[in-house]
This record gives sequence, structure tokens and C-alpha cells, in this order.
Amino acid sequence: MLQKEKINAFVELGKFLSQFSFNNNSKNEAVLNNELFYNDFINLIELSQSHNGWFTPEQVYFAISSWAKTLTEENLDKWLSNYDLSHVETKTVGLILAGNIPLVGFHDFLSVVISGHNVLVKTSSNDQKLLPFLAKYMISINSELENYIKFTDSKLENFDAVIATGSNNTARYFEFYFKDKPSIIRKNRNSVAILTGNESHEDLVNLGEDIFRYFGLGCRNVSKLFVPKEYNFENFFKAIYEYREVIFYEKYSNNYDYNKAVFLMSNFKLLDNEFLTIKEDTSYSSPISSVFYEYYDDLNEIKSRLKNDADQIQCIVSKDAIKNSILFGQTQKPNLWDYADNIDTLAFLQQI
Repeated sequence: MLQKEKINAFVELGKFLSQFSFNNNSKNEAVLNNELFYNDFINLIELSQSHNGWFTPEQVYFAISSWAKTLTEENLDKWLSNYDLSHVETKTVGLILAGNIPLVGFHDFLSVVISGHNVLVKTSSNDQKLLPFLAKYMISINSELENYIKFTDSKLENFDAVIATGSNNTARYFEFYFKDKPSIIRKNRNSVAILTGNESHEDLVNLGEDIFRYFGLGCRNVSKLFVPKEYNFENFFKAIYEYREVIFYEKYSNNYDYNKAVFLMSNFKLLDNEFLTIKEDTSYSSPISSVFYEYYDDLNEIKSRLKNDADQIQCIVSKDAIKNSILFGQTQKPNLWDYADNIDTLAFLQQI
């Protein structure tokens, strides 16, 4: 099967996904096979929260819309132009996917298929429906893809390489179990924001998107703030007030109540606005409904520290405070060439 045919199938998938948004689903009669998939996909989106309580329609629609904007011929060609995949020897690549946010494993799925390999997917129990549905749609566009795409509910067998995502604990198991196979093993990571005190109200509102999207469950969500000494959080709290309705979601509210109680019983000093607590803490990983912060005197020291801790960091967000950082509000909008853990997935697949 030619790579161009695979690209076309993903482009058609992007057109299919572009019909769906949280505020308005709009059927496009020019989209292929709509009569078979359009209504079923709407039903699946609406049922996603029954499969995973964190997958509210709003969050699922956001993930779908993001991929709709990404899966264009222009984006795919730009991404692939940096690689020569013409000599790839087809092998079977196993994927063990996470399920913390909707379609979190789609980039790995896309990478394996587009590179010319067969993909053997083990979905997370928390996200078992969305990716198989999208794969089914693509197979309806080009039936040859069925030879390249397989899903399994049991343990992976008969594969040549693996990409596995999990916690730091499961990563140790993966590293042992897959020690004889070429692999990418992904562990826990967190994202941080560096504030200087010169951010606009709009900047801080956008930072709220980096904090609250997907309820903070993703590795690209900001869980830690670095702020200058004597930083006044008043403007920060004013800006993120736009996200106050998050507290009306029961699972988030339960986490907020529980984590706040734990902090208070431990006599930790907190800043609180009734839907988010912020706590001074050196750790990068904060619990749901909380963000940690840390003061700094010298920005260069923070740069050096983040460089040393690169294996724990997914994204660094700032307004030009640090080179190559991501602008506020953009962490959940990665490009195809923005690789998880800064590991070039296509380069790995090119050489196995």
C-alpha cells in the first residue's frame, strides 16, 4: 500500500472529524461514508462519559476538533518531508496506550501506520472506543488498511517493536518485559509555566486553558508555576475565574474537596479560590484541582534546573521567558512534529 494512499485516508478522517464540535455538529454531505458513520460517532461521543467519567462531551469534542485541524494534507506532507520512509521494512509495532485523555494515543497510531508498519494496538481500559471507531472509518475509506491495523484485548504477542505509555511504576515493568525489543517507553511527565509578573490578563486566561483542559489529567497540562519573589497572585486568580464552572463537574469537585482537606489537615499554607488550590511545593506533579508554585530569584537558575530535569518535563510555558517555550494556551494544541517526551517517533520507526 502506497504511503500516499495512507495519507489520503488520514486526510479523509480529518474531514470526517471536522464535522463535529461541542457547540454545533454540522454534517457535510461531501464527506465520504457519512451515511455509515456520522450518527454513530455522535452517539459514541455522547456515551464516552459512561465509559470514562472524565471524558465529558466537551473534552471529547475538543480532542476531535484538534485532530480535525491537524489531519490536513499540508500538515502531513510538512511533517513527513523530514523523513525518508521509502526503505522501511514493514514490521509489527505494538502500542500500549494510556487513557488519561481522549485519543491520547492517536499520534503513535498515526506514526506507525504512516511509516509503513503494521500496528497492533492494546487500548487502555479507560479509552477503548474512540480509536477503534476512527480506525474502522479509515478502513472504510481504503480496505487495504485492514491488513495494517489490528486491536487486541489480551497481552501483546507476535510483534517486533513496541511503544508503551504508562506511569513510572508500569514503565519499570515495560522496560523489563520488552528488554529484548526495540522500544519507546513513556513515563510520567508534567508541564510547567514560568511567570515574570509582566503577563497580560489575556496571557493568564490562556494559562488557565493549559491548567484546566482535560481537568488537568494530561502530561501537557501545567501543574507547576515558577513565579518571581513576592509575586502577587491576584491577577492570576482574576484571570482563571473564567474557568470556575469546572467545580460543577462532580469528579473534579470531589477531588478538589479531598485534596484541599488533605492539605489543610497537614497544615499546609494554601491559596484558594473555591475551585483551585495553589500550594508552594518543589514537586512538579500536583494532584487534580491543585497547582504547585515555587518562587525564584534568578531566572537562569530555573532554566538550569529545568534543563537538568528534562526527563520529568513535557512542556515549558512562558511569554518569551525561556527559549523555545510554548505560548500560554497552546499546550493542548501540539503540531505533528511536537513529539511526546521529545522522542522522535518517526525516526525510531524508520530504523527498527
